[in-house]
Amino acid sequence: MALSFRGGLHIRDFKDYTNSCEIKPLLPCGTHIFPTEQHIGASLNVLVNVGDTVCVGQKLADAEDYMAVPVHSSVSGTVKKIEKHPHPSGTMVTSVFVENDNLYTPYEGIKPVKDISVLSKREMLWVIRDAGIVGMGGAGFPAHVKLDTDKKIKFLIINGAECEPYITADHRRMLENTEDIISGIRIVMNILDLKRAYIGIETNKSDCISSFKKLLRYDDSIQIMPLKPKYPQGAEKMLIKAVSGRNVPTGKLPADVGAIVLNIETVYEISRAFATGMPLTERIVTVSGDAVNTPSNFLVPLGVPASFLFEAAGGFKQPPKKIIFGGPMMGFAQYSLDVPIIKTTSAVLAFSESETSFYEDMPCIRCGKCVAHCPMGLMPNKLSNFAKNGNAENAEKYNVLDCMQCGMCSYVCPARKDPLGNIRTIRPVVLKNIRKRQEAAKK
Repeated sequence: MALSFRGGLHIRDFKDYTNSCEIKPLLPCGTHIFPTEQHIGASLNVLVNVGDTVCVGQKLADAEDYMAVPVHSSVSGTVKKIEKHPHPSGTMVTSVFVENDNLYTPYEGIKPVKDISVLSKREMLWVIRDAGIVGMGGAGFPAHVKLDTDKKIKFLIINGAECEPYITADHRRMLENTEDIISGIRIVMNILDLKRAYIGIETNKSDCISSFKKLLRYDDSIQIMPLKPKYPQGAEKMLIKAVSGRNVPTGKLPADVGAIVLNIETVYEISRAFATGMPLTERIVTVSGDAVNTPSNFLVPLGVPASFLFEAAGGFKQPPKKIIFGGPMMGFAQYSLDVPIIKTTSAVLAFSESETSFYEDMPCIRCGKCVAHCPMGLMPNKLSNFAKNGNAENAEKYNVLDCMQCGMCSYVCPARKDPLGNIRTIRPVVLKNIRKRQEAAKK
């Protein structure tokens, strides 16, 4: 029986655009752009200067902070400039521009880990940290920090749900690199001293389920957990509920209930870092949407502008009205095609005017759909009103920080209101107020 959770909704996934498209390597020329902000955590310091020659896998930015994860060059070439540039989040971020020499010369310090058994837990975590690996599903949380816990972990859950519409990057990775993913899972099991792990995969990806079961038919230490196709099944807390039956309480982390969740692409990169020594310099990106001529899955060196991916996908068959980095539910609309691919970019989507809706919202009709479908059991209607009125105190009281920003409330609203858009404006204010109280308490 397929596992699931309360709330959410089965929505049309549009994955037929690309779910049968094999991964195609992309080797673009020209200038690559590397923002220094590609993870949740500490800011980085640029380690190179204009005019420097860099190699593939060489660090461009890093910091000594525990929550810092380095950014590496995906190409060899010359640093042309270091300046602010548009980031997928919509902000301007300090970025390193490297002109590709098309030689792809590897950095001399890159070495594989030949024998993992001689490494301590701390040394294995350092390999992951130094490889620049973060949560590749979109959150960007440093992987080494997530795995460095003193909590008793019972459930290592690998997220193969990929419930966002259009995106098939993880789907193709599971099909084409099954063995590498299993290898990465075993490394993480070693770090956490676990005898068992679970891979959650939605039942609409039966080919992926079969691929894993074939390789694991004589090994029950890694179990496949079929999931009901429903959005947002791939959200961390929803996955924990579906697989383990445990709820993550307000203000707590998954590790507090004995669970750790890692994305498919994250464990693949962990395997790659140990097997080859190469840090995170590339990722699979789905290029899709009704405005794209040839929807595709590309293996993309980081730093490539979105414009190059659309060109590689045959360009636009009609002028796009909206460009989104990520999925249509949780992704960010872009105002420039010069925005680069970063570690957390799973897709770039282009939609025509016919597929893009712009509505003026109407008065709330108190239907309760946003409440009924909220997977976190929140009241998006009230949170939205608190946000519009700038009432951060009540927003915090009603657990606004539990909102995973899945967009379900905006999707189901018959009045075409956008609760999520409002909620996103009040969350930073609530976080700021909490930090102020914490600092005051320390004094």
